Amino acid sequence: MARIIESVTGSRRIIKLSAADVISVVKDYQQIVPRFITEKEAIDYLTDRIIFIPEDF
Repeated sequence: MARIIESVTGSRRIIKLSAADVISVVKDYQQIVPRFITEKEAIDYLTDRIIFIPEDF
């Protein structure tokens, strides 16, 4: 499960992903984004999509 690591400086937080989290994100990406599109097209396609990763407690 993903783990959010708070920054000591109060800036952006870090999200630590396990191998299972990475695989899950890749699977979601492959299901959401059509095959054979450019990086720019993928970014545009994903702009309004949200992929959730459960947080570890």
